[in-house]
Amino acid sequence: MNDSLRTRLIDVGVDLVTAEGVHALTLREIARRAGVSHGAPRRYFPTHRELLSAIARRGFTELAARGARAIEETGPGGTAGPRERITALGHVYLDFALANRGMHELMFRHDLLESGTLGLREASLPVFALLVELVGQARPDADARLVAGSLFANLYGIAQLWTWGSLQLATGADDFAPLLRTALDAHLGPEER
Repeated sequence: MNDSLRTRLIDVGVDLVTAEGVHALTLREIARRAGVSHGAPRRYFPTHRELLSAIARRGFTELAARGARAIEETGPGGTAGPRERITALGHVYLDFALANRGMHELMFRHDLLESGTLGLREASLPVFALLVELVGQARPDADARLVAGSLFANLYGIAQLWTWGSLQLATGADDFAPLLRTALDAHLGPEER
């Protein structure tokens, strides 16, 4: 198998979803931009969903790397508290979702996450596991998985509604930071000042 062509197809897909959104991710367009025949992607990705999943895995890898960097920057060596690290992770997630709308949409497509054979669900777990760990530190009194799941759902909702312009209209906010702070207060309790 020619790994460089496989990688090039994924790279082209990442560039395409970033520039034009999910709707542009056709096998034919990816092949055209990669400079190969329209049938060539099928040699590496037997289904369109497999190629889309490979592209989305790149998004999860990037999000995980950004999250790890942000947490490290909040307090090298673990000097920052769990809430500060969760706040940093929340900022990274929202920044990523808003700056990479097409990739964010692709990463959480139900049909791709549902398919157990594509491994995308597993690719999504490291970021969630990190959130669960931090929530467990911040809220040892609660079921960390449930609180983290609820917080993640809230952040996903903020990202989607912000993308559509609904939150700006409803709240008058011009920055998502107050919404993030409010979501953290709702799920972790008010921040001690």
